[in-house]
Amino acid sequence: MPTLQLNYQIMSLLSLSQLANFKTSHHDSEQRLIVTGMSWDEYEQFIESLGDSAAYRTIYLEGVLEIMSPSRRHEVSTENIGRLLEVYLEVAEIDFWGLGSTTLRVRKGEAGKEPDKCYCLETEKEFPDLAIEVIVTSGNIKILEVYRRLEIKEVWLWQDDQLNVYYLENEQYSLQEKSQLLPNLNLNLLCQFINHPNPRLAMKEFREKL
Repeated sequence: MPTLQLNYQIMSLLSLSQLANFKTSHHDSEQRLIVTGMSWDEYEQFIESLGDSAAYRTIYLEGVLEIMSPSRRHEVSTENIGRLLEVYLEVAEIDFWGLGSTTLRVRKGEAGKEPDKCYCLETEKEFPDLAIEVIVTSGNIKILEVYRRLEIKEVWLWQDDQLNVYYLENEQYSLQEKSQLLPNLNLNLLCQFINHPNPRLAMKEFREKL
């Protein structure tokens, strides 16, 4: 996993076209660029300059920005989890709003991130109830600390073919045996289909077992 670390004063000399070298990998490796010494205003300006680019994921915490170019395996797992979850929500007749990888940020907490997937459940809200992260290689910034400052109720972390569920209570995340937002969802069943080689069949077979 190539990682490059820069101070923001150096980073500001780079153009977005130079960042194009950080493209989605067709392999399992991911590329990361770490920028230190970046103020909140500079972070917001940088996010705006990226526009709607889907090639990058960013995470920011207290002056440190990490830019990640996700691998093919990362993106495939992300889409598979999202599809399966939406199948369940449809069958269970639970209203949902998928916010994709929209940038979530709070100035007060000096934290920001684009989730791999995120959802509002029951009603549409400014911030999602559920965020989903696929971790192929770990970065330097603590994901759960960022989400804690964003006050996201529940976070799913898919890593090493295992799904860990964290629920926010009393301003801290605790590991859960099941989803607190979707207590009737059989996570073990969902996990059986995440690595299915055929997404269409995975959705079909998962639906049949619900």
